[in-house]
Amino acid sequence: MTNKTPWIILLILWMAGSTWWHVCKIKQLCANDAQPVTASADEPLATTPAGADVYAIADGNRFRLELPGHFSFATSGANANMNTLGGSLESMVRYLKDNSGRTLEIVGYYSPAEVNKTSFSSLGLARAEGLKQYLVQQGVPAESISTKGEERNLPFTTKGDSLYGGIDFAFGGAEPASSSTPSTTLVVMNEPISEKELAETQKYTSVFEPIDLYFPLGEANYIKTDETQKFFDEAVKFLAAHKDKKLLLTGHTDNTGPEDSNMRLSRDRANDVKNKLRKSGIESSQIEVNAKGETEPKADNKTLSGRKANRRVTVVVQ
Repeated sequence: MTNKTPWIILLILWMAGSTWWHVCKIKQLCANDAQPVTASADEPLATTPAGADVYAIADGNRFRLELPGHFSFATSGANANMNTLGGSLESMVRYLKDNSGRTLEIVGYYSPAEVNKTSFSSLGLARAEGLKQYLVQQGVPAESISTKGEERNLPFTTKGDSLYGGIDFAFGGAEPASSSTPSTTLVVMNEPISEKELAETQKYTSVFEPIDLYFPLGEANYIKTDETQKFFDEAVKFLAAHKDKKLLLTGHTDNTGPEDSNMRLSRDRANDVKNKLRKSGIESSQIEVNAKGETEPKADNKTLSGRKANRRVTVVVQ
């Protein structure tokens, strides 16, 4: 046996070990090492842990809220990430406020693998209490909400840094006042609204009535619709005939990030619109840019759709 033999043996062992690690641990193709399939932390979560198409919150046939996502929590964390819901709880808040006799039990789940770092008896109870405080802040009477924690095996992301699910609801209490007609069923579908859908909600009535411009995520060109085209066609004609009038562009943002950065961002977005409008024939002196940053939201920044609605440039002739 030559002096090279030990090195050759080590090389063969290293190659065999590398192959096993790649096939069994990375690709997870070995039968004895199969792992449960979970959602990637880098991908949007759009189904409940059970694989249903929507996450539903219902009070019999009186109320139903369907959401394309679910709550998520950091591992061993007590604060819910509501952005993964894909909608808001506004309709449920309104239902509870309108039906003061109904009660709501919030069940917070936790995995036995998690560590309870809170002062509550369980991490699940801490999660339920956190959501209760949110609903109370929205105007739901605290006395109508009860909480409890339950242990449950929850699906974690492959990176192991967050879990999906963790909250459930049960309605009870006095029945809503009845009449000769059956209870009305309230069905709400809170699908994530896109910037294109927001743009299509804007209707032209007059150049003196503000209209909002929205932008695809990460793009500087605003979304053009027939209504925005009508506005600018009329604005060009009006400003050409009235040199003393101006087109005011006001940039807005959501409340994500530092306030000074948002103010700068809102000004930059409005200036982008100004530069494009100059090509339509409006004189630069007749375009005024203003920046409001996060100070004048038109929707609730606590929801994903609300933050999208707040990221806009408002245009109007003055």
